This record gives sequence, C-alpha cells and structure tokens, in this order.
Amino acid sequence: MVCELRGRGASAFDVRLGGIIGFGATRVTHAQYGCGFSVGKDWTNFDSSPTLRLERLPVIGRFVWRLAGNRQPFPPEVRYGDICAGLPLAPNSQQGMFASHVLEHLSYTDFTDAIANTYKVLRPGGEFRLIVPDLEPRARKYVAGLDQGNGTACGEFMRGTLLGLEARPRTWLGRVRSAFGGHAHLWMWDQAAMFEHLAVAGFVNIRRCQLGDSADPAFAQVEERSRFISRDGPPELAVSAMKPREV
Repeated sequence: MVCELRGRGASAFDVRLGGIIGFGATRVTHAQYGCGFSVGKDWTNFDSSPTLRLERLPVIGRFVWRLAGNRQPFPPEVRYGDICAGLPLAPNSQQGMFASHVLEHLSYTDFTDAIANTYKVLRPGGEFRLIVPDLEPRARKYVAGLDQGNGTACGEFMRGTLLGLEARPRTWLGRVRSAFGGHAHLWMWDQAAMFEHLAVAGFVNIRRCQLGDSADPAFAQVEERSRFISRDGPPELAVSAMKPREV
C-alpha cells in the first residue's frame, strides 16, 4: 500500500496500492508471487496458498502449517495474493515482477490471466522474470526411452513432470494435506509455447535468462541457483520479458 503525505506537516494521507511513499520511506517497486517461504527484503512477496490465509488466524493459525505438512510457517513478510484474480498493486507500478516455479501449477486459462495481470502492474520498461520446469528435455528423454524399449519411460516421465497422480490419499490427514498442497503440475511449458504466450500478452525482448543476468540488481534478492537447474541436471525454462517502454 502507498501512503503519500501531501504537504509538509499534512495530516491526511493519500492511500493507493503499490508500495509505500512518505517522508523517509522507500517505494516498493518489485513484487513476486507464488513465493512460498522465499522472500525478498525489498520486495512485496505474495502467495495464494490457503495455508497462508489460515496461518494468519489467531490461535489456530500457529498449528496450521504442521497440519498441512509444511516444513515451517510462512514468513511474516508474505502477503496473501492471487495473481489469477489480480494482485493488490496499482497498474504500471512495478519495475520488476518475479515468478519462480508457480506458473506450472496453474491451469491454461489461469496462466493466461496471470500473465495478463503481471503485464498490467508492470511499469513501461519493467522486467518480468519467470522460471518453470522445461517440458522439452523431459519429453525428449521420454521419447528416447521409448526408442530404447525402456518400459519405465512412461512412469519416469509422469513422475518427473508431476502430471499424474500415483496414489490417492487414503487417510484424513493425507486428504487434508492434498487439499492444501497444490503440488501437482496442471500445465507444462516449453520455450516456444512460453515465448508465444508472452508475446501475445504484449511483452517484448523475450529471451532465456540465467541467474544474475538482469540489469536490475533487485532480482538478486529473490533468485536462487537451485531454481534454475532441474534435479536431473538440465536447465529449467528461465525467461526474461520486458514491458515496452511505450505502451
């Protein structure tokens, strides 16, 4: 939220969404969504987990993270925000937006809404950086396994992409954790499809990116090396895209 103090010694505040402005205050102009437990010190950090909302409740909130099977509660810096519905940020207010391993958990239509809402809040000239699992090397590995007669190739592909459900939870605790988890991948992406969708949304200068190659040093607060590399070794699909300076 932006609080702009009008005039020296003024008693009224102009409240807007986006960051914080005031005497001696710092304007927050970078936001990430689906942040989980990873927060940027000078960022607005959003997550849409239902666990987060319940954790903010008095008394019972302190026990929710254990019930959900999380390794820790959400940090206090994390705010609830759903990118599909739109974040509480003013249009054209953010210099940088970041989404690491979250977009693959959205349905195709929700992804489209998320990209449109990301574009909306970015300033002209602002940068959006994202990381998702890269479908292409996983698909190529699957096809190569088939060509070699590997009977486990299908299972390896489904487990590696988190596209299937290997077993339904049977216990009440398992069902609760499944409802709160959101770990399944709903739609996977390769470079060609991701570039195409970003371009349709209005982004320009779309490219594959690497850790630390942004001209904006603020991204160093939220990027982690482990997120750029898959568990099997190949690089994940990390992309940088810019909002045109003239829109």
